[in-house]
Amino acid sequence: MNRRKALIFITTQVGFLWLTANGFSASKHKMEKNMTGSTKIKLYSAQKSDFIFSDKIIKSDAEWEKQLTSEQYRVLRKEGTERAFTGDLLKNKKQGVYRCAACGNDLYHSEHKFDSGTGWPSYYQAIAKENVSIREDKSFFMTRNELICSRCDSHLGHVFNDGPQPTGERHCINSVSLDFYQPNN
Repeated sequence: MNRRKALIFITTQVGFLWLTANGFSASKHKMEKNMTGSTKIKLYSAQKSDFIFSDKIIKSDAEWEKQLTSEQYRVLRKEGTERAFTGDLLKNKKQGVYRCAACGNDLYHSEHKFDSGTGWPSYYQAIAKENVSIREDKSFFMTRNELICSRCDSHLGHVFNDGPQPTGERHCINSVSLDFYQPNN
């Protein structure tokens, strides 16, 4: 194989790997958008202090782009990341619930928040395992566990195994993916 063919082969392979890593979740969203009818999912509601059944939220990219700010859309729908130490909720110490900024699903309770020193809000567990899903993320030539909202499939952040007890997990979440709800006392 001559040098030109080798270079073309390598470039093609790198491009394929990049598309596979970055296109996987986008194609999943497109497939879900073509589904018809309502899908009920079980979620925990902090307001009701119990599990509820809710409709799975499926919207087109255009609908999400209209609903969300440009930064929210970039992070929640395009799996982006906000810059470290810039999020509004990083230093929030109030008692309450952190909800998905796209659909309002309860995700994390303030009691589970801790300062990880990473620059993003961190939690050692979700409010309920039903409310946050995990999927494999192979972007940037590495494998990580991506956290997504179970109700609308929005990107939240990633989970790592270097957190405090009792779980040993660190849910590293983008502030822009969250809305903070503080119930009236």
